Amino acid sequence: MKFAVIVFPGSNCDVDMYHAVADELGEEVEYVWHDEENLDRFDAILLPGGFSYGDYLRSGAIARFSKVMAAVKQAAEAGKPVLGVCNGFQILLEAGLLPGAMRRNQGLKFICRPVQLVVENNETMFTSAYDKGEVITIPIAHGEGNYYCDEQTLQRLVENRQIVFRYHGENPNGSLADIAGIVNERGNVLGMMPHPERAVDALLGSADGLKLFRSIVNYWREMHVVTA
Repeated sequence: MKFAVIVFPGSNCDVDMYHAVADELGEEVEYVWHDEENLDRFDAILLPGGFSYGDYLRSGAIARFSKVMAAVKQAAEAGKPVLGVCNGFQILLEAGLLPGAMRRNQGLKFICRPVQLVVENNETMFTSAYDKGEVITIPIAHGEGNYYCDEQTLQRLVENRQIVFRYHGENPNGSLADIAGIVNERGNVLGMMPHPERAVDALLGSADGLKLFRSIVNYWREMHVVTA
């Protein structure tokens, strides 16, 4: 399986994402600069955290206009796994690939520490290696992670089981309904504020994030067995 790690000016978690795929999963991965226009050679697309374009205007508001985003949308439409973490999540929201918006943390401060999440839906291509209701530890590092959407959108998210992760025990940023990660209706685009790529080895304090990446690979392998 071949992963693309999209690199925008200001990305700073791209190396962590690369490490998770190459060193922990043992899969093929490549850095892709933001002006790339074709992602057909990749099986999964990863949008890392950071401060794309300095977070000017709003987090992700400029990155959504990068040339590569048209190719990211094409990959999503083709059903390929697309994962956006932290700033990557913000970019997916700005690009309209996921519903809702991101606001500044309720406390108006940057937060960087491990948090607990509960797996709300383990029947997605990103979460099949988890148990439903499993509590996992994943670090966060953001100043604008306060997810918001209107009541109708929230109702659809709940009804369609699009809320994949919620904060458990404590909501660190004021996010609506404790939302930490959501998928699109098709289930192949995941945005989440916590950083699973920073939780892939016990030496980092947690290996709970590794199951997310293994889920993606397992899904890809199963799909190729079916189509072979």
